Amino acid sequence: MARPQEVLLGLALLCLLAASAQVAAGAGARETVGVYETRKGDFSVKVTNFGARLMSVVFPDSKGNLADVVLGKDTIAEYVDDDFYFGPITGRIAQRVARGRFVLDGKVYHMYRNDGNNTIHGGGRGFSKSIWTVKEHVAGGDSPHVTLYYRSFDGEEGLPGNVDAYVTYRLSAPYTLGVHMNATALDRATPVNLLLHAYWNLGGHGSGDVLGHTLRLFASRHAVLDEELLPSSGRVEPVAGTPLDFRAPAAIGARIRRVVGGRVAGYDANYIVDGGGEGAMRPVARARDGASGRALELWANQPTMQLYTGNNFNRTRGKGSRVYERYAGFCLETMGYVDAVNHPEFPSQILRPGQVYRHDMVFKFSF
Repeated sequence: MARPQEVLLGLALLCLLAASAQVAAGAGARETVGVYETRKGDFSVKVTNFGARLMSVVFPDSKGNLADVVLGKDTIAEYVDDDFYFGPITGRIAQRVARGRFVLDGKVYHMYRNDGNNTIHGGGRGFSKSIWTVKEHVAGGDSPHVTLYYRSFDGEEGLPGNVDAYVTYRLSAPYTLGVHMNATALDRATPVNLLLHAYWNLGGHGSGDVLGHTLRLFASRHAVLDEELLPSSGRVEPVAGTPLDFRAPAAIGARIRRVVGGRVAGYDANYIVDGGGEGAMRPVARARDGASGRALELWANQPTMQLYTGNNFNRTRGKGSRVYERYAGFCLETMGYVDAVNHPEFPSQILRPGQVYRHDMVFKFSF
């Protein structure tokens, strides 16, 4: 549980964020931070408009026992100082930007550097610590969903132009969660690359590590990352013959000691998803926990996916007084190419005024 002073500090910071959101949205606008649940039978999802964050996904195991399979925190206030990105939509540029700079139409832009010399997940606040507007919330019925909206203002985190961003979390049967993001550049050219940074543990959050989960990835190539987890060389190479090869199902822990994600053993690797044309939905990953029988299948329309295995957890406090140790969860972050703003050889993420970015993910759960 959070200490009282931490909760008070978090609430104070949320009040400041709400005030800044009101100013950005215009006089008379008001944002309320809350938790929004959608439910379809024994399948339920909770999100908060603080960072458009996925807080929980609950569904049964093979014996009918319900569990929450998303790592996170108990209260919104605890997410204010969250450095692990438990469940938010990150942007305007997700993942890393080398040296926090890029050139667009001949002008150099500088972002806030929050990952050593680089920028990660949008900068100091970005989308993940901003307050989104709840546009629609349907708690039950045939198509339970919540739609959230955020106006990213010109100059936010050093980025040009105003951007309207939306995300919808939608439940459908049987046990399917769709996450649908879109963003429109309103007045200036700007990069947009969003992702959902959720940690999964199909045994239930806080149930231990995910090293025994079986994983299959529909990716035969990966972007070569350097020690700073940047694609500095611009090379894309086959996964065959490397510890990154999950084309055939394998335990996450089978080769994890042979992989270094940054300076720690574990996966923090960028995969190029096989098949499909631009914007086409295709299978990305399948994961299964043998002990519970729970499984996850992910489809998406983005060209790459970052696999991250919670390498930096170290007695990290989570929900329900649980403690998350290293490898307590794994992320499947579909997105555009990492640091594409600095690599003309990668597909562009630049939106011109009036252009729309679309990112769709579909999680199919089973047991």
